Amino acid sequence: MTPDQAAAAAKAHILRLGGAFAEDPLTLQRARRLGLSGWAYYVAARGGALGDVRADTVAAALGFIAPDAVSDGWDAAATVLPPSKIAAEHLTECARWGVERLSTFPRLARLIELCRRVVLAADPAGLPLFAAWRAMPVPDQRAGGHAAILLHLLREHRTGAHLIAARVSGLSPLEAVISGPEGEAGAVAYGWQPPYPKVPPLVRRRLWADAVTDRIAGQAYEVLSLAERAELLGLLESATALIWPDD
Repeated sequence: MTPDQAAAAAKAHILRLGGAFAEDPLTLQRARRLGLSGWAYYVAARGGALGDVRADTVAAALGFIAPDAVSDGWDAAATVLPPSKIAAEHLTECARWGVERLSTFPRLARLIELCRRVVLAADPAGLPLFAAWRAMPVPDQRAGGHAAILLHLLREHRTGAHLIAARVSGLSPLEAVISGPEGEAGAVAYGWQPPYPKVPPLVRRRLWADAVTDRIAGQAYEVLSLAERAELLGLLESATALIWPDD
């Protein structure tokens, strides 16, 4: 299993495990307690790791979300709390979810060890959100919380790599979203307005972008041996099965 293949094989698990806490009902309750709409919380929670910067800076880093939608959410959140504070609250929710959902995972220590090595080996060049999140202090040192934060970091790493790959392939952010698995539903969710581009002419570029994403993300997996890459994939599969046993 090459580093590129490891990144490709881990993709679905990383995206699902690393983002599950953000959809957890208790995380959404946190948004309401802070006095924020769901959208304002989402934008500020993800982008707030960058600090209290301008909305257009956040839109550039998030990439796949329509700039006007980013501005709406960011500006609304900033009237309630500094976005950096919202990001810190979000990371606390990530750790809380991990303690609740991952603490019973039998090989948690090994999952943490392998994920940490990949996260620390990842080159942050061109990945401002990943770099910003990696620099934030861990709010809960318990194993489950630490594991959830590492999975969140791997997700941000993968997402940032995909943004670079999409742009290099010649896809606009909207084209990258519309040609992805969520299609027009994803475009609507990310605030893009119709008319939308036709998908068939984008397929070849999308496939190329996916391969480049694996290459960029896979560089971090070079720190693991071939056996360790296979082991990490098995751990991610087992962790996914623990959280979603009926899938």
